[in-house]
Amino acid sequence: MQCENAYEIAWWKEGKKKIIGIDEAGRGPIAGPLVVAAVSFPVGFSHESIYDSKKLSEKKRKALFQEIIQLASEYHIKIVSPQIIDEQNIYRATQLAMLELSNSFHDADGVLTDAMPLPNASLDVISLVKGDQKSVSIAAASILAKVTRDCIMCAYDKQYPQYGFAKHKGYPTKGHLEAMHTYGVINDIYRKSYGPVAAMQQLVFDL
Repeated sequence: MQCENAYEIAWWKEGKKKIIGIDEAGRGPIAGPLVVAAVSFPVGFSHESIYDSKKLSEKKRKALFQEIIQLASEYHIKIVSPQIIDEQNIYRATQLAMLELSNSFHDADGVLTDAMPLPNASLDVISLVKGDQKSVSIAAASILAKVTRDCIMCAYDKQYPQYGFAKHKGYPTKGHLEAMHTYGVINDIYRKSYGPVAAMQQLVFDL
């Protein structure tokens, strides 16, 4: 599997030298943060293995994570807490994080996102459906975001092993919901605006 760089190439030909690819991990889980990553590669960059993080093995993602941070001309990662997600809603929190990251790059010329429009952005933006399978920059961002988030969830798992965070990564699996109903909702980890968690508010614990 390999992502093309056709969108990057088109902009490079127009003289846009610094193209940012942005993607996220963790919009669907009921627990844990949202992680948004942004990557810019040198003009002419391509890579035979960088692809949609969801289509890669954990081992491959981790190896590519190290390659990406070494090969990128610039990258940034933002962690958005469950509290911010509850305050802003997940769509807006994702959008604002992407806007913030796009403004973090020095002399950027354009942004490619995975199906997320960025109104009022100061740069040209192309929002691509399944962008992590169409743009090497977006795919690289998806890998940085997912590996970072998985590491966070594995750290939670060591702290609260009864919840199984390392296995389900915060998604509402049957086993996760059973654990939540057995042990309660952990403040600062769960998204209280999400349905399954909102229904459990009477069992919020400060663990």
